[in-house]
Amino acid sequence: MKDIKLEELNPVVSNIIMPFVEDILKGYDENIHSIHIVGSAVTPDFNEKTSDINSVIILSEINLNFVEFLAPFGKRYGKHRIAAPLIMTPEYIQGSLDVFPIEFHDFRLIHKTVVGEDVLSGLQIKREYLRLQCEREAKTKLIGLRQGYISSSGDKELIATLLVRSFTGCIPLFRAIIHLLGKEPPIIRHDVIETFQGIAAADSDIFEKLMLLRNKQIKPSREELNSIFEQYYRAIERIVKIIDELQS
Repeated sequence: MKDIKLEELNPVVSNIIMPFVEDILKGYDENIHSIHIVGSAVTPDFNEKTSDINSVIILSEINLNFVEFLAPFGKRYGKHRIAAPLIMTPEYIQGSLDVFPIEFHDFRLIHKTVVGEDVLSGLQIKREYLRLQCEREAKTKLIGLRQGYISSSGDKELIATLLVRSFTGCIPLFRAIIHLLGKEPPIIRHDVIETFQGIAAADSDIFEKLMLLRNKQIKPSREELNSIFEQYYRAIERIVKIIDELQS
């Protein structure tokens, strides 16, 4: 069985993930190219009570029997907040850097390789692909915010849900834009938000408010939600302008 390297992981994450990785290697050791832990589980943002543990399993070649093999693991390990892994091959990764550059940019920044070769650190992501996806993501958020607000009919809970859903996924987007602007993207979410609020010239601490709303740490009134919505919408508009200017 291949070596498992867990020394660089948070001990809590290491203890949770070890049986999962061992079970995978026992069943499909030969076809496993590498296994990587990604996302908050390898950062100081990890919260053992609320954070999922996300992983990328890279196979030497795609085998649908492996998917069937993993299926029963969902119930067994889901209760330990181990999310369903992303399954790829080296060829798939190289052929997808133009389609998912934001996601692979984040994987490159934030991962720990626990089995096999680290193929994520050396990913070469073209600037134009990254800029294009950032533009698409930001403009899609604007459309979603407009449509969602109309559909909410002023309902407080629906507006809150709209804001949380829109903000989900913003941190990788912010890291990508920071990179495009020639700066080193922070890893910790708070640092990303702090850096980006300066870049976007956002009103007050709008992204911090959205993070608190997502974590259910604040319960704003309808009037406060409307204010948050307006500030967030204007911030996304400025982000779109920043991205558009990167073309020139």
